[in-house]
Amino acid sequence: MPPARVRVSGVEESGRANVSPHALGLPSRLNLFIFLILANFAAACGIENRIIFQPNTFLERTPHALGLEFEDIYFTARDGVRLNGWFIPFPASTSTLVWFHGNAGNMGDRLENIKLLHNYVNVNIFIFDYRGYGRSEGRPSEEGVYLDGEAALDLVKNKTRNAGARKTILFGRSLGAAVATEIATRFESDGLILESPFISVAEMARVVFPFLPIRPLLRTRFNTREKIEKITVPLLVLQGDRDDVVPYEHGKRVFEAAPEPKKFFTIPGAAHNDTYIVGGKRYFQQLKEFIDDCSGQPAQPRIREP
Repeated sequence: MPPARVRVSGVEESGRANVSPHALGLPSRLNLFIFLILANFAAACGIENRIIFQPNTFLERTPHALGLEFEDIYFTARDGVRLNGWFIPFPASTSTLVWFHGNAGNMGDRLENIKLLHNYVNVNIFIFDYRGYGRSEGRPSEEGVYLDGEAALDLVKNKTRNAGARKTILFGRSLGAAVATEIATRFESDGLILESPFISVAEMARVVFPFLPIRPLLRTRFNTREKIEKITVPLLVLQGDRDDVVPYEHGKRVFEAAPEPKKFFTIPGAAHNDTYIVGGKRYFQQLKEFIDDCSGQPAQPRIREP
């Protein structure tokens, strides 16, 4: 006896599937291939933040380990996330450097650099961890770290208003350069220092995944080049000419898009994470001269080799 013939949604069945894929809205082989690629990319977008932000929640050391006096400060972003930062004072300094660190680790990983800045640039330093880093609560995202930057600058301005250190310089490295640039467009400050800045996350995706068309699927922007056009403070950009993470050309293009006054300093032979080591005396001299200029300080004697 032949199998019963039935109709399902206008499609005749005879005991086994005899249905056109198009009749059920199924993709052709080519469309299926494209669909699977896009689905995989979409899944990648779901872990986008985990790729961009690589925090370490364990704070191994504090400035005391290197003989620096500091204040351990907890403060709150306007969305209620509790954050942690360190204020390292320098006696009689009239300026405070607000440090926006890169995407990996936490502020404890910057201690040697903090020590050298303190000793050779002679400036107050406030460094803080974004949400999800170190002892800061929450989970990082683009808008979240902008809120963290806002809270950090609010804290510094309130803390230094009556302490004589009224000049505020924003210092961002790598991912932190994108955050510092955004904050420079939202708040008044006296200068902006960007080290190893990238143009945008989309342009970095082109570098990391040159053959994959993932740029339209990215939700995170961090468009430094676009935002740098809006700043109204003096700018210093530093980048190693052997940067193995952010192409040297990125720093140049960010610099070219910025209004005057501005200065670009190439660190010969430096990669991404050794700029202050390879740059040595000239690196710290550039920072000191820029900060002194922004603070209205008279020229100081040139610093000795660290």
